[in-house]
Amino acid sequence: MTQVLITGAGAVCCLGTGVPAIWQALRAAPAGRPQRAPDPGARMHLPLIHLAPIEPGPEGRATRFALAAVREAVADAGLTAEQLASASVVVGTGGGDADRWERPLNPRRPYAPAFTVASTVAHAIGAHGAATSVSNACAAGGFSLGMAADLIRAGEAELVIAGGAEAYSRVALGCFNRLGAVDPDACRPFHRDRAGTVFGEGAAVLVLESADHARRRGAGRRYATLAGSGWSCDAHHLTAPAPDGTQIQRAMTEALDEAGVPASSVGCVVPHGTGTPQGDLVESQALGAVFGDRLARLPVYSLKALIGHTAGAAGALGALAAALILDHRTVPPNPALGVDQDPACAVHLAQGADVPLTGRHVMVNAFAFGGNNVSLVLAGRETEGRVV
Repeated sequence: MTQVLITGAGAVCCLGTGVPAIWQALRAAPAGRPQRAPDPGARMHLPLIHLAPIEPGPEGRATRFALAAVREAVADAGLTAEQLASASVVVGTGGGDADRWERPLNPRRPYAPAFTVASTVAHAIGAHGAATSVSNACAAGGFSLGMAADLIRAGEAELVIAGGAEAYSRVALGCFNRLGAVDPDACRPFHRDRAGTVFGEGAAVLVLESADHARRRGAGRRYATLAGSGWSCDAHHLTAPAPDGTQIQRAMTEALDEAGVPASSVGCVVPHGTGTPQGDLVESQALGAVFGDRLARLPVYSLKALIGHTAGAAGALGALAAALILDHRTVPPNPALGVDQDPACAVHLAQGADVPLTGRHVMVNAFAFGGNNVSLVLAGRETEGRVV
């Protein structure tokens, strides 16, 4: 099967702008607190969000996040304009440029479509391959990476710029308030007192290319290989996961099968883990079904405890974290939970210090409303300093 390499990365989130800055922040495990949305129209009980820094510009806010991440990723990979001309673009986003379509209706202002992130990115970098926006809610970023890998393996593309982007949405945050699904304190995955999630903003973009393409152009490095992806749908409920977690398990096992590796080869999991009572419990039990007794000592890295739930960007930011963990052979510490971890969520949240990564693979989960589930398996490089 065609190897799909990750040869460039770019990101922005509440922890900062740029992959090096974000990696340093992840290792510091800051106890971040959400802010109140600076939106006078956010007339809701808990207008909380982890805002990300971004420069003003003519594009919508989510598109500006995506463009910042794309420019870093393209530069990181050392791609030329000629190489980018044949590239495809796949970007996942739950709400698109919500700041464009959530504004008060004004007949004198033209209609602004929300889901133009991928096409704007393609135009900005001069990519003439397929440009696709994926909108599978909070799993969109994970699905976008799986789709990008499929394009490469099917021979439809050799180079794909893929990831996810999400910005503040008054409608989304208002809906979660109405559902009673916003935690008043913080995003606290697997905490015994978790009461819902807290949204975050940001984007992560990865440069994916076939191993042959990377060799031909003389790619200078690779972070990891996107070795497998698994997709499923609960078909159970509009918002809640199926209590038995069967389809979540299926997504994980299919990702492992496509990667051609056993569960024992996974040295870390970046879970979906949003801090909702039922979601975290079901995912913990599904992880137990896949990894068995190893789950008690398998490091689980809870990214959303630091940056909040970035919705359509969450799977891509999780994949970025996985790629960095593989690249550095280190699992950063989780924010301290101590005795406050829910005993029903029997996952191993390493705290206090970095943990050396054992094993060559990291799994990433992203789940969404509508029962959309995606799992990714990333593999570390076998030979230091050389694309293989």
